Amino acid sequence: MNDKNLSNTSRTNWVALESMEDEGIDYSDIPPLTEAFFEKATLTIPAAQAQYLVQIEPDVLTWFQAQGGEYQALINSILRHYIESQGQ
Repeated sequence: MNDKNLSNTSRTNWVALESMEDEGIDYSDIPPLTEAFFEKATLTIPAAQAQYLVQIEPDVLTWFQAQGGEYQALINSILRHYIESQGQ
């Protein structure tokens, strides 16, 4: 942690949150997890992502950020599409 993280204060209204009644969650439409489910289930661990420093020109970065959402995922998607279009 750094000092910046420590200076953040919660904006949660804890008094209001604690005064709310637990209405419960209706699980009646969710099928039970049976032994058959777990027999067919597989564990999928996502591949680790490489962490590299890439220099991107400021105007290019600004454009990606302006697209909304996760701009890093958008950059990755576009790079992947480019690679696949090269037929390699």
